[in-house]
Amino acid sequence: MTQTENLTRKSIFTPALGKRMAVGAIIALGVISAFVIGAGSGNPSWGDYWRIKPLLLTPFLGAIVGLCYDVTEPLRKIKGWTGKVFLVLSFVGYFIGLWMSLVLGLAGTMWD
Repeated sequence: MTQTENLTRKSIFTPALGKRMAVGAIIALGVISAFVIGAGSGNPSWGDYWRIKPLLLTPFLGAIVGLCYDVTEPLRKIKGWTGKVFLVLSFVGYFIGLWMSLVLGLAGTMWD
């Protein structure tokens, strides 16, 4: 008699990947919009179309941060205090990633 094993293919991403990426992009777009709109016309040395880079780059990087949050899902599902630590670390990492996307979006204009 031989043993049979159930081989199931596990996906790296969860079904909520699109939602998490969209939420990351929308939050980043909202935050960067506040900075860009609040800047007024900006510095003349930045050029006429300086707003395009932050408004495109920051939401894209926010979506990447949402992807990273989705990849850490198995760590957050660990039972006990370890899972709670990973949950807190995931939120801290999310906010650090959001901050870095703002810095990269505003580099060369408002962030010197």
